[in-house]
Amino acid sequence: MVMSRDQNAGQSHSIKTDNSSFERGEEFKYLGTTITNQNSIQKEIKSRLKSGNACYYLVQNLLSSSLLSNNLKIKIYRTIILPLVLYGCETWLLTFREEGRLRVFENRVLRRRIFGSKRDEVKREWRKLHNKELQDLYTSPNIVQVIKSRRMRRVGHVAHTGERRGINRVLVGIPEGKRPLGRCRHRWKDIRMGL
Repeated sequence: MVMSRDQNAGQSHSIKTDNSSFERGEEFKYLGTTITNQNSIQKEIKSRLKSGNACYYLVQNLLSSSLLSNNLKIKIYRTIILPLVLYGCETWLLTFREEGRLRVFENRVLRRRIFGSKRDEVKREWRKLHNKELQDLYTSPNIVQVIKSRRMRRVGHVAHTGERRGINRVLVGIPEGKRPLGRCRHRWKDIRMGL
């Protein structure tokens, strides 16, 4: 796979080395994570949410059971469903759209099965919980906060590796080459410090 800002880079359909030939691809799956030549995580998040939904439907009877407490249901969510959705999230660069999709998934699980509906005493009707009410009931960090803390922990691990390691050079290095038009490239260090 060729990753470049130039759309015409690597137009040849195969790469030849020694006696082997490799086809050029737009995306591939590596260690369970989909990597694209545009460095887009939309497909990866879609795939992770699909897996999370499948897992959610497998354990929905447990989550809707009146025999289990809400704390136990939250533990089931955090130990079974959430790790499946967040696999490889340390490398995700989230946009507001992806953050919204992840929050919608989490709120749906919490609203439908764990906390259920709320009885409105004035109208004498059942209604869905509002997002603010969910935040008050679910005291653990939300899914986006978990992703950000995992990313920061990963950056800390990379910072403690030696200076000669390639991944550390990516973290603290300055991008080489001529700067293209538009927004300047950032180092991980700049993003982490908020520069």
